[in-house]
Amino acid sequence: MKYIQRKKAILLLADGTIFEGKSIGKDGTSFGEICYNTGMTGYQEIFTDPSYFGQLMLATNAHIGNYGVNNNEIESDSIKISGLVCKNFSYNYSRHNAQDSLENYFEKQNLMAISDVDTRAVVRYIRDNGAMNALISTDTDIEALKEQLKAVPNMNGLELASKVSTKESYFFGEESAPIKISALDIGIKKNILRNLSERGCYIKVFPYNSTFNEMNAFNPDGFFLSNGPGDPEPLKEAQELAREIIKRDLPLFGICLGHQVIALANGISTYKMHNGHRGINHPIKNVITGKGEVTSQNHGFVVKREDVENHNDFEVTHIHLNDDTLAGMRMKNKNCFSVQYHPEASPGPHDSSYLFDQFITNIKASKK
Repeated sequence: MKYIQRKKAILLLADGTIFEGKSIGKDGTSFGEICYNTGMTGYQEIFTDPSYFGQLMLATNAHIGNYGVNNNEIESDSIKISGLVCKNFSYNYSRHNAQDSLENYFEKQNLMAISDVDTRAVVRYIRDNGAMNALISTDTDIEALKEQLKAVPNMNGLELASKVSTKESYFFGEESAPIKISALDIGIKKNILRNLSERGCYIKVFPYNSTFNEMNAFNPDGFFLSNGPGDPEPLKEAQELAREIIKRDLPLFGICLGHQVIALANGISTYKMHNGHRGINHPIKNVITGKGEVTSQNHGFVVKREDVENHNDFEVTHIHLNDDTLAGMRMKNKNCFSVQYHPEASPGPHDSSYLFDQFITNIKASKK
């Protein structure tokens, strides 16, 4: 058993609340909005999900690192969280196909983390007081840290898609596939591309600020707007893109941030939630079919349900059963639909994977 003498570290919230823990590896200070994920597994996929960029991730599962890491379980090219807060960190791992320890994975990517934190107390505090900026640090000068934390921008109004989007367009899937998709990368997960490819799609992935003309030059059969981090409101170029696609009645599917962009493009408002939804067991009701779904979710902003219900061109398709927030919508007379959650999961259940099939069905109907 590996024994390590570790430094004291703290988690400092924007309101001055302090929780104590122990440093894992790197010394220093990391900043971000504190949020928690209730998933019991899939930590590597969570850490590499671009939607978490700019956030300190608090893991509610008691043990993190016990099954190591594997290169097949990443959702982007690097770790995207700002830092990790956990209860028990496993330096040793016990999975036969793990390629490395989580400790080494963090060290290679220069990520700061702390363990031995009373995570249940932190979750209860955030649940009651809302998501807020925070830092984790091995520094002992609390007053200096408080001043540094004041300078961290609030997630409300913060544009982060440009920080995680691809710089150059690239292709995914088989070029001989029968369906071509133009996908806007505002924080896209690899498993979304895998799901589309498995359904006979050849995808060209475009940077966050791409225009309709640039994406349409690929001569796609359908368009996709991805998940991603930050506030959707500043993404004016993506909203204009969505408007142009919808105006031409071309097949369009949006997930999470892409869903919010579609809403804003049509005068439907979004707002920052008290806590957000982050986990792999969120209950959804499909109001069209009446069926329930257990879903993977990761978002701090949401589309205003009342705006959709009062909009002449939209209808609600899915609702979140915990708080009745909007989870999905579609246009009545256009080939456009979107959801707030993750049908590709990774990690999480596959109850909602039919949404990719629905997108393909819409494309095929449009081609006819």
